Amino acid sequence: MAQPLHPAHPVSDNSPTAGRLPFVLLLAGTGIGGLVVAGALALWFHYGSQMFFEMIRAGFAACF
Repeated sequence: MAQPLHPAHPVSDNSPTAGRLPFVLLLAGTGIGGLVVAGALALWFHYGSQMFFEMIRAGFAACF
């Protein structure tokens, strides 16, 4: 006889690493986002706002 695809009682994961992957992914995403923001601020302070916006405009023009 065929077994149902989903059991009536969900299987719980009681291992020590259960639930760790979403936290690690969130932490990695936050770190990468922080690096992007820090890089943008570094470019802004180094080149000034006019050059920064000119680089952004040139990038958009190249993409579209």
